[in-house]
Amino acid sequence: MTAESPSGNSPVMGATAAASTGAEHVEQAVAYDAILLASFGGPEGQDDVIPFLRNVTRGRGIPEERLEEVAHHYRAFGGVSPINGQNRELKAALEAELARRGIDLPVLWGNRNWEPYLSGALIEANERGFTKLLAIGTAAYSSYSSCRQYREDYAIALEETGLGDAGKNGRIQIDKVRQFFDHPGFVEPFIQGVRQGLRDAAARGIAPEQTHVLFSTHSIPTADAERSGPAGNAYQAQHLAVAAVVMRAVSETWEESGIDGTLTPWDLVYQSRSGPPSQPWLEPDVNERIAELAAEGVKAVVIVPLGFISDHMEVKWDLDTEAMATAEEHGMFAVRVPTPGVHEAFVGGLVDLVLERRDGIPTADRPHLTELGPWYDVCRPGCCENVRLGFKPALAGLAP
Repeated sequence: MTAESPSGNSPVMGATAAASTGAEHVEQAVAYDAILLASFGGPEGQDDVIPFLRNVTRGRGIPEERLEEVAHHYRAFGGVSPINGQNRELKAALEAELARRGIDLPVLWGNRNWEPYLSGALIEANERGFTKLLAIGTAAYSSYSSCRQYREDYAIALEETGLGDAGKNGRIQIDKVRQFFDHPGFVEPFIQGVRQGLRDAAARGIAPEQTHVLFSTHSIPTADAERSGPAGNAYQAQHLAVAAVVMRAVSETWEESGIDGTLTPWDLVYQSRSGPPSQPWLEPDVNERIAELAAEGVKAVVIVPLGFISDHMEVKWDLDTEAMATAEEHGMFAVRVPTPGVHEAFVGGLVDLVLERRDGIPTADRPHLTELGPWYDVCRPGCCENVRLGFKPALAGLAP
């Protein structure tokens, strides 16, 4: 018999016994069989682009003309999104790090919107006799699209495959690692990147006070942002807290690096808006902010893709193409900081997050760089509601 959760909610759906009670942090060891690397997915050829975009926007009534507008971003890169290749690299890097540490945990990979799908990864897990999976979603922050929607898709995949209920195929249980926005492994690559970006600006003879750091992340509807996290507004708060950590780390080492980061101002900006003009989304837009800074006399911008783990389409198009063009148009020097990708600190940090759950590491011993962390292992009731769609069944969290 499964125990009731501390809050009185029903047991966590599809969870291992250790996580089913809904404790904020699970400090009980779990013998996981495999890691489930879960990502957004992307097209891998021109013929894939429109079907992929239909998958992404299903149920939202987006007209074909709008899909064609977005499609040209992908068509400019031959119809191939970089994201699947980057996930193959990340999967291989995780496997190598696990092997280096002597950890016998296979890595399965499944996407939400394109092949290989999550359902295929679960079928593979079942065929290999795996019943306890620990998911790593390739998004670091708390919001509907970066956390809850992943959890909904885990539930959908279990239902589609028939592997979520006891029966002849057995039952697969899925837990998830905590949102890792302030884990040192995720943050360190950005610290290194900002230091180098400021050096690059200085090498052009641009003083730190004439340089502006723009931390960029995906814009989301303000209604979703207000409901992100269990108490609301977690999405912005997490980004702002991490950006402050990065700038503080840069400033603390300015004598070593030769760049005085204490003189460099910074902002959180947003990109990749896709909603109608009538719907409020988080602002300011990165391009609009660059234009404003140019008018204020700023000579250089260091663009930090703080909301992203790899150089996928939103980074390659919205930052490397559009934002860089905006800076050039205004006569500004601009440099874009690398995403974590397969940086050794990031890959090692993801493995550390897995070990937190496998070994039941006490909460007090879990590394985090902001006062917001360590974030929850099991998402709280009502966390990251989508106002338009309402609550759907979601794994790795308490209902609703």
